[in-house]
Amino acid sequence: MKNMIGTAILTLTVAACGGGSSGSLATTTSSSTSTSTSTSVTVPGTPAISQIKAGDASLTINFNPPSSNGGAAITSYLATCVANGSARTANAVSSPVLISGLTNGTTYTCNVVATNSAGNSLASPSVSASPVASVVTGVDPAKLPVGDGKFTRSAPAVGYVYTCYSAVGSGGATSKGPWFNSDGVTWSSLSKISVQGAVSWVSSFAVTLGSNLGISGNGLPSTPTGKFPIASTDPAYAYDRNPNSIQTATIAWGLPANPTVAASPTCTGLGAIGVLLDGARLYNADDGANRDAVAWEVQDACQGHPERTGQYHHHSISSCLSQKDQAGQHSPLVGYIADGFGIYGNQGENGKAMTNADLDECHGHTHAITVNGVTVNQYHYHQTKEFPYTVGCFKGTPVTIH
Repeated sequence: MKNMIGTAILTLTVAACGGGSSGSLATTTSSSTSTSTSTSVTVPGTPAISQIKAGDASLTINFNPPSSNGGAAITSYLATCVANGSARTANAVSSPVLISGLTNGTTYTCNVVATNSAGNSLASPSVSASPVASVVTGVDPAKLPVGDGKFTRSAPAVGYVYTCYSAVGSGGATSKGPWFNSDGVTWSSLSKISVQGAVSWVSSFAVTLGSNLGISGNGLPSTPTGKFPIASTDPAYAYDRNPNSIQTATIAWGLPANPTVAASPTCTGLGAIGVLLDGARLYNADDGANRDAVAWEVQDACQGHPERTGQYHHHSISSCLSQKDQAGQHSPLVGYIADGFGIYGNQGENGKAMTNADLDECHGHTHAITVNGVTVNQYHYHQTKEFPYTVGCFKGTPVTIH
């Protein structure tokens, strides 16, 4: 199947302004015996757009519901995107809402309105975004194969994660979300929801090159996260009830400064396998039950969430990184793996989108790349849109990281 890959994501933190108000109106009837009170229903407060995913001739709008429903259930949301005097709209009962039929490369100004029995809220603060043209590849983001069970303890294999452990626990998600397709074996990254909220952190992260590759930081990302624990009012709660809070988690690692390919690949463990350039840890694609964590677990708009000790981490490359793929070019560096090799975005030489078929059992390959300002012929890992997304095994000799 051929479809779009490399969906751009625009993550925004906007302050809600204006909106409907709620309250009670007391009315008094002249009578010598009684006074009656009634409560009126008002229009909802104002929703706020939290994220826009740019697709092929489409925009997927994620939004936070208003803090007040005006005293009556919100029955629908209307998203509107306008460009050059022409408007496109779409309705939904919850976030997200997809608006299609747009023109690629055109900037649209979008807002969201909430409706209850009393009427419409004020429109959310507007956010602008542009649909992007398709990049034709062999991976359909609306029909990604679910990676459940694609784990091996015997030997590495292309498209699998080579683990040093057996499945533990039952995974973080409690049930399949509606982004799993009815065929039972694929899921859609285009319709998956995110944990709501946009919480900012004071992030500390540094990379230094000496006798080793020094990685230091406080484990907090430089980009906003969702609100954790997941609130019972968040639509994500129906599928994933992550009860953990994000905590500082010190990083002080010395990775190999001049990594080399080992005689044989090494298995990965649960926990950190590396770090991304947003300062947050990277885990493999396992949710702890040998299920596809990227498909099952509901993460925030930057594809991260905390585990039981509070470590915020990703199971795939965050779309919120400032390092972005550019058409026709090799992807930039997006992080480091425990064996010292770098991990890059989805594009290889001449901008070709990478799939599992282009990479080895550890999810990488070797060719000339620029490392620390010098062009070298070096092994490196790549992101793919399909499971296992980042690293299948360690190609070099990993150091112990936590």
